[in-house]
Amino acid sequence: QSGWTMATVNLRALTSWVGIARLFAVVLSCLAFSLVASTGHFEGPYGTWSMFTWCFCFAVTLLVLLLELLELYPLLPLSWDDFTSAFSMLAALMVFTSSVVFPSTFISSPCSSNQCARYAVATTASCLCFLAYAMEVALTRAKPGDISSFLSTVPGLLKVFEAYVACLIFSLLDQYNGQPGLMWCVAVYSICFIFTLLIIIFTIGRCLTYIPCPLDKMLVGYNFLALLMYLTATVIWPLYSFRGQSRPDPCGPNCSWNKRLGVTFLTIFNLIAYLVDLVYSTRMVFVRAP
Repeated sequence: QSGWTMATVNLRALTSWVGIARLFAVVLSCLAFSLVASTGHFEGPYGTWSMFTWCFCFAVTLLVLLLELLELYPLLPLSWDDFTSAFSMLAALMVFTSSVVFPSTFISSPCSSNQCARYAVATTASCLCFLAYAMEVALTRAKPGDISSFLSTVPGLLKVFEAYVACLIFSLLDQYNGQPGLMWCVAVYSICFIFTLLIIIFTIGRCLTYIPCPLDKMLVGYNFLALLMYLTATVIWPLYSFRGQSRPDPCGPNCSWNKRLGVTFLTIFNLIAYLVDLVYSTRMVFVRAP
């Protein structure tokens, strides 16, 4: 009974700028997957991924709004600020990916049919949904010097980015067995992904305090090692992937050469992310504000 009497309604969850951004994200993601579902044609890995992204982001954002509206989130055994910051960053990345791969796969020129028009409107809604999540990330990002919510800081947001890019790399990997250089690169992607994911999970679950060593210095050391490992992968992956090989003609979306080129660029993106992460983490640990 006391649990029910303590439940209150917090209208600021809907009227604040963050709440408004979440409302836009809910409406736009719902519009995107509804339009595509109404066509009945979203087969294939890219269509399935886009539909999953819009439905997943819609459901979780709606749940976040309800929990904040009813002020029930303090009952959850997790760091709410870290969870919402990590999710908004993840949702922004997922929706951005869908906004790129869906139209490139399902919209062709000229776009004159009713089905193509629905795809185009769904793509527009997806792009606006990405902007809504990006606005939420910007609004909830921790101010300089504030480390009360780690995943809302620049290093924390970069952790989500690094884990997501690693997932994209895994989705493109094929034909690397038997080649030591490529297997080393896959090991780099896997090791860094596992450790980054554990940092995110432990932060949200409030488990980092149980680690018997200075956490901030440990993160700096991990970022340095991950940077070195990704530096080797950035050199070795294209060296082994394209040695003695030219781009086949034709080379469709599932072409192995295109996938390896995609892994090359994603490796460079994560290398830059770990470099920026190391710089920010080092400043947070060793450069104290007066």
